[in-house]
Amino acid sequence: MLLNCVFVGLGGAAGSICRYLLGLLPLKPVSGFPAITLCINIAGAFALGLIGALAGKYAKLNPQLLLFLRVGVCGGFTTFSTFSVETAGLLQSGKTGLAMLYTALSLLLGVTVVLLGQRLVR
Repeated sequence: MLLNCVFVGLGGAAGSICRYLLGLLPLKPVSGFPAITLCINIAGAFALGLIGALAGKYAKLNPQLLLFLRVGVCGGFTTFSTFSVETAGLLQSGKTGLAMLYTALSLLLGVTVVLLGQRLVR
């Protein structure tokens, strides 16, 4: 159990550092649309779909590696809480259309790339 926590923690650190570094990219549209967070969420959804499909296809994958990748790296990398705060900020600033576009793109693209990641493994 403790070793599993270590793997999750190390993966979480790696994912969080990657997310932080991507957040430093100078991509701040004038409209306020949170493009970096959207891209991070889509990439994280794709990675989760791919890893999950690989785990299903190759049952002998190390369970601690899967914890490291799924719960740790992907959990630290994806940014649903940031997505929620940014969406609320768009709504509060009267940018309802952008908030709805961001929400729709996040959901549609997220589910699509999970399925794409799974399909790549099949």
